[in-house]
Amino acid sequence: MTHRTVSCGVVMLNAQGDVLLCHATETTHWDVPKGASDPGESPREAALRELVEETGIVLAPERLKDLGRFLYRRDKDLHLFAVRVGDDEVQLENCVCESYFPRYGDGTMIPEMDAYRWVSPGDVDRFASRSLTRLFQTTLSLADLHETL
Repeated sequence: MTHRTVSCGVVMLNAQGDVLLCHATETTHWDVPKGASDPGESPREAALRELVEETGIVLAPERLKDLGRFLYRRDKDLHLFAVRVGDDEVQLENCVCESYFPRYGDGTMIPEMDAYRWVSPGDVDRFASRSLTRLFQTTLSLADLHETL
């Protein structure tokens, strides 16, 4: 049995039902803020910490709706939480990534995420990875989420 890692993340929707995607530095794809939990950290705590590290956005834990755990890739699951934010709460130009990693080529420390955008559910496939697009198109409908949040 392969060990499945779990990545905890936040699906953030604005008033229009667009989802916040972050551009993964030096790649072609955009993603929701997410990452692995630290030892002893709950999925909710991990999702909130990753949100702060990758966007600078701080939210109260009780605002997050637990969507549960989803099959994501062969070796990875996603534990996702959803939240609706007001237009006055999140300004993309204020988003900042505090999480850095060494660049493959030369070891220069670069931010994990380097751009942010609101993406309508119909455009997700233009930006997100195949795995994330598939999740949003099959298991986790952004339109349904927009209705229920």
